[in-house]
Amino acid sequence: MNPRDIYRLIENDLTLVEEELVRQTSSNVLLIERIGRYIQNSGGKRIRPALLLLSARMCGSRGGESPRLAAVIEMIHAATLVHDDIIDDARVRRGQPSVNARWGNEITVLMGDWLYMTSIILALSERNFRILDILADVTRNMVEGELIQLSLNGNMDITEQQHLDISMRKTAQLFSACTRIGGILGAVSAQQEELLRLYGLNLGMAFQLIDDVLDFTSSESTLGKPVGSDLREGKLTLPLIYLVRDGMPEHRDLVAAVLRENGFGSVRRESILEALHSYGTFDRVTEKARNFANQAKECLNSFPPGEARTALNLIPDFIVERDR
Repeated sequence: MNPRDIYRLIENDLTLVEEELVRQTSSNVLLIERIGRYIQNSGGKRIRPALLLLSARMCGSRGGESPRLAAVIEMIHAATLVHDDIIDDARVRRGQPSVNARWGNEITVLMGDWLYMTSIILALSERNFRILDILADVTRNMVEGELIQLSLNGNMDITEQQHLDISMRKTAQLFSACTRIGGILGAVSAQQEELLRLYGLNLGMAFQLIDDVLDFTSSESTLGKPVGSDLREGKLTLPLIYLVRDGMPEHRDLVAAVLRENGFGSVRRESILEALHSYGTFDRVTEKARNFANQAKECLNSFPPGEARTALNLIPDFIVERDR
């Protein structure tokens, strides 16, 4: 089974997710509908909806609520992206102008708010308060993660644990919500629900750590945004944290110069890349991501065998190896 096979397994439900997204972004306010379509058509792998759908299927749920809640998750994710792009002053997202680059910050922040509220209204229609609790908690954690990250922006002494905490809040918690909700829809036991929560959490951590690596090693066409964006925005991710902590003093000076200049001016990106390679930081971060991926897979052992479990068991490896 390859990634295409996994998506093929749930293609009918993913079609329903897309149809729900169209319905939810339909509005008599023309600007909302136009931006909603722009966001929906901009691409994205829909990995979060896929995780919810696969988890629900593995746990025996065949109800129509799965695609609707998967659409809720995708709208929450979209809302965080448009807000993040304002904070980071990002001009490109998924290979095309970001919403804020095209419509300005004022309209974009309101559109992000609208997406959040629309997702909650759709979730409310399911009348499942346990799921609402999860969505409210994960949204709060994501905002807290962004605030913590902003408070540490440009800080050369951010620790590994601080970065992992930010990654857990901003990325892994939403992955975890997807798989946990899938379990709730399948009416699993409390123990199995906890295993699904941990599966998603570990998977999300692996996903973010590989993102940290790809921000340096991938290409702009693959990433859909400029390479090295994190450092230009003042964010020290795990490869840089290892370099600053364990490298030579001159490496710390290079990173400090990029932060001071808000970009690669006096310091070439290639110089940072060479230093990161020389200290094996990419390999260290990738190995840490692989450990998270293996922990995720272990969480699936007690679930019944089948295509959905096989798919969920393969996803951690695909995530670690993606775009490399």
